[in-house]
Amino acid sequence: MRLASFKSSFFSTRSPKGAKSYASFLRPSLRASIALLLAGATMSSALANEQFASCTAALADKAKQEGVSQQTIDNVFPRLVHQDRVIELDRSQPEFVQTFPGYFSKRVTDWRTEKGKEMYAKHDKLLHKLSEKYGVPPHYLLAFWGLETNFGSYKGKMPVLDSLATLACDKRRSTYFTQEFLVAVKLMEREKLQKEDMIGSWAGAMGHTQFMPSAYTHYAIDGDGDGQINLWASEEDALSSAANFLASLGWERAFRWGREVQLPENFDYQESGYKNRKSLSEWNAQGVKKADGSELGDDDTTAYVIVPAGHNGPAFIAYKNFRVIMRWNNSEFYAIAVGVLADRIAGASGIKATLPDLPAYSRKDIIALQSKLNDLGFDVGKPDGIIGPATREGIRNYQISNNMIADGFPGLEVMAALNIDLASKANS
Repeated sequence: MRLASFKSSFFSTRSPKGAKSYASFLRPSLRASIALLLAGATMSSALANEQFASCTAALADKAKQEGVSQQTIDNVFPRLVHQDRVIELDRSQPEFVQTFPGYFSKRVTDWRTEKGKEMYAKHDKLLHKLSEKYGVPPHYLLAFWGLETNFGSYKGKMPVLDSLATLACDKRRSTYFTQEFLVAVKLMEREKLQKEDMIGSWAGAMGHTQFMPSAYTHYAIDGDGDGQINLWASEEDALSSAANFLASLGWERAFRWGREVQLPENFDYQESGYKNRKSLSEWNAQGVKKADGSELGDDDTTAYVIVPAGHNGPAFIAYKNFRVIMRWNNSEFYAIAVGVLADRIAGASGIKATLPDLPAYSRKDIIALQSKLNDLGFDVGKPDGIIGPATREGIRNYQISNNMIADGFPGLEVMAALNIDLASKANS
C-alpha cells in the first residue's frame, strides 16, 4: 500500500455521525509510529525536492553560460519536474535474460514487414533520393524506423527535458546526462519546439528515430524543406536524418548487412565471432554456404560468423555494414533484426532455419551458471546474470573440456550438464 493511501484510509475516512474516528482506536504508540513515519517521508520528499531545485538552478547557470537565452531559461527551468520513475528504470535489472528466439520473433513480424512496405510506397520518391545521396537503401531506413518506434506509432511517453534533468541530477551518470540535457534545451530553442511536445523514452531518446539530443544536434537534417528539424512531427525529417546518421557512422554503399548461411557439419564454432574475420573466399572454401545451399563465392570482403542461438539455431555471416548497425545500437540481436526486417521489406522471405525452443532464462539461472563455471575453474568474473563475452568464453572452454560443441552458448544441454535447476522452467 502506498503511504498516501495508508494515511488516507486511517485518517481521512468519514465516520457516521457520532462515531469515533479510526485514529481514536489506535494505541498511542502506534499513532506515534505512524506520525513519525509520515513525518520522515515528508522530510525525505522535501529534501529530494530541495536537492533537485538546487541542481536545476546550477543547470540553469550552465545553460546561460553556454548561450541559452534568459527567456528560455525562465520558461523551462522552473517547470522541470523530478521523475521518480526514471530513476527506478535506470536502476532496474530485467528479471529474465532475453534469448535470440524471443527477441527476434517479437521484432521481425508480419505486421512490421507489411507496414514497412506500405511506408515504402508512401515515401518512395524521398527514399530513393536519400539512397542516391547517402548510399543507404530504402529498406534499411524503414527497418530502423520500424524497430525504433513502429513507424512512429509509439515514440515514448516520458517528458524528455524532465527525464534528462532527473538523470543529470543523479550522481550515477551525471556528466553524460548533464551534457545531453543542455543540448536538448538548446535544440528546443533552436528548433522552436515546445517543452510539452518533447516526449520520448525515459533516457531521453526522441522522435521517430529515437535520437539522443547529441545525435539530433549533429545528424538530424531538414528533410521536408520547411526550415525546421522536427523528428516528432516530420517523417521526412526523420528518414533523412536516419540516412545522414548512418552515412556518418560509416555505411558502405552497395554492401549488404550480411545474410543467413548454412554451416558445414564439421564447423568449428570456435571460429565464430567478430575476432575471427575472414574473406568470403576463405569461408566459402571451408564449406559455408548461403541459406539456400548455393556458394558464397570468391570475394575479398571480410566477414564473420554469428550463431546467436547456438549450434541448434540459425547462423549468419556479417559484413561491414553489420558493425555500422551496431554503432546505432550495440547489440548483435538488434543488428540481425534490422537486417532481416530490411530484407523482408525488400521482398525476401526471412530466415530459413527454425528458431530453437529456448526458455526465457531468468537472471538467477545465468548467475547459477556463472557461479558453477567459476567453481569448476572456468573464470567468468563476478556472477551478474549477463551473458557477456567472458561468460561465453567460459562456456566455450567448458564445452571444449567436455567434448561438447563449443559454440559458447548456454543451451539446455549445457545447463543440464552443469546440473543447473532452471528457476525460469519452474516458474513457467
